Amino acid sequence: MTFLPETGYVPTDEDRASLDAWFAAYDALSAKRDVERMADLAVFPLNLVSDDSAGDGRAAQWDREQYVGTMTHVMGDGSEDISFESTRTPVFLSSAMAVVFTDSVMTANGETQRLRYADILIRRGGSWAFQTMIQGGWGDNL
Repeated sequence: MTFLPETGYVPTDEDRASLDAWFAAYDALSAKRDVERMADLAVFPLNLVSDDSAGDGRAAQWDREQYVGTMTHVMGDGSEDISFESTRTPVFLSSAMAVVFTDSVMTANGETQRLRYADILIRRGGSWAFQTMIQGGWGDNL
């Protein structure tokens, strides 16, 4: 049984379909390492929340240049195969706000890594964009 917190908003089929389509597009761009296009799907300044190697919570705001530079460094140049299998659990706070929890398996050059993270997305003008990224272990890079 899955427990979803009550937010007072019940998403429509279109809400869920549009969010699923957004993540499919983002995942495809990630697999190609098209960081510039990934950045097109964000709202800047982008909030980042993580923890550092000392176990302390960290937060930062990045502009587009910081996002593109960091993600290009982290994701590499695209010369290796990479794929994602993700299970996402969205919690819609309204028709324009969603917190999405993701459990993912990333495979790169035959090596797999499990990831768990959350994103906060907002919808503006009918299109979703991510505004906050939350994942443990990145705080030393913030």
